[in-house]
Amino acid sequence: MPDRPRAARAIEEFLRALDYDIDGELKETGARVADAWIDELVAGEKVDVARLLERGAIDLGPGPHGTVILRDVHVATMCPHHLLPAHGRATIGYLPGRRVAGIGVIAQVVDALARRLTLQESLGREIARSLQDGLFAEGAFCRLVLHHTCFALRGEKQHGAVLETLALTGRFDGDLRFMALNLAHGSAS
Repeated sequence: MPDRPRAARAIEEFLRALDYDIDGELKETGARVADAWIDELVAGEKVDVARLLERGAIDLGPGPHGTVILRDVHVATMCPHHLLPAHGRATIGYLPGRRVAGIGVIAQVVDALARRLTLQESLGREIARSLQDGLFAEGAFCRLVLHHTCFALRGEKQHGAVLETLALTGRFDGDLRFMALNLAHGSAS
């Protein structure tokens, strides 16, 4: 269980270490930052994604069923290396076995996994694996296109750059790799 008072004190100490006066304008910033991190920025740590998919799936019966693709799902996550946000869009696809999830459930899965301290490369893989495992899908993929503020505000200061990753599992990692690449990028083939 997160310790809010301890987190607030740590933020205040951090600000003092940077030679800021935490009275006046910064008064109670420690508590606000602690609340934001615990209640929102890493709230996905508390979410059981397998349970989300279990409750939010329906049985279609025997297949085959067509590929399901959901595009332009908003993603906001925190870079674990600099504790700065990354944001952008995800395209998620899977080959259903018997089960499919509602699109709202898929968006909740993406959000829950993104609201953890995780690298983008790991996040895409976790999303694809969660869909494959939770829905007993034949395969899944996740394309993430994110702007990383750590890359824009520090170091190289690349303000318009995006990082794109594509994670493939199951059948999409083999025979259907080319199709997945085209589907993820919105191309018809």
